[in-house]
Amino acid sequence: MTLLELNNIEVAYDGVFHAVKGVSINVPECGMVALLGSNGAGKSSILKSISGLLTAERGKVNTGSIRFEGKDMLALPPPERVRAGIVHVLEGRHVFGQLTPRENLVAATSMHRDRRSVSRLIDQMFTLFPRLAERANARAGFLSGGEQQMLAIARALMTEPKLLMLDEPSLGLAPFLVDEIFDIVRRINAESGVAILLVEQNAIAAMDVVETAYLIEQGRVVMEGPSEVLRSNPDIEQAYLGGGGGVDYHAVKHYRRRRRWLA
Repeated sequence: MTLLELNNIEVAYDGVFHAVKGVSINVPECGMVALLGSNGAGKSSILKSISGLLTAERGKVNTGSIRFEGKDMLALPPPERVRAGIVHVLEGRHVFGQLTPRENLVAATSMHRDRRSVSRLIDQMFTLFPRLAERANARAGFLSGGEQQMLAIARALMTEPKLLMLDEPSLGLAPFLVDEIFDIVRRINAESGVAILLVEQNAIAAMDVVETAYLIEQGRVVMEGPSEVLRSNPDIEQAYLGGGGGVDYHAVKHYRRRRRWLA
């Protein structure tokens, strides 16, 4: 069953620059989906159109529809989308550096009125992220990059979402930390049934995790399908996975294969 459905959405900033041009994607209940593509392809704008954060950047969904559990989301402000079950972990972590990890988690619980529920959720997060439990009383600004990313994900999970959207969770992290973060994401999906919509430039790491992927280029979906199918595609391998010796990188950079992809 479809949890999230984007149908032919177009996103523009200042009414002039079109960052997303007729994108349609689906995220099934309990599914794991990735949006792949180079920097500036429009991936983050797609996530912000879902969470409602475009307005803060003078962006707007001009056409198309966004439906979550069959309900139209476009008219709802961001807090209402969170209450509906959508949560967005922004690129760059954005933890509250002067607060402790515990205080960061509490800051995300305004929608919970029961203190026992808040304590239960904090205990769950510290079980899921043991490193945070060890640093529970340190200032979040002094945590490592990987620990801050874990805290950003844990803070999002405090809202008990149905859909967790992650924007570049591997950015700036060492490979072993990337593996750890994605192992936790798998566990969240498997144990809690939370659907995952993942934006990543690290295509290798992303396709190890998700079931379905969409390749975004210049604001359009140019390829989509099961992750194992995209992984075996020679164009994807050469442009994003580092395979295929003797690649003409000039041709890759200028996307001369786009006609074949779009066909």
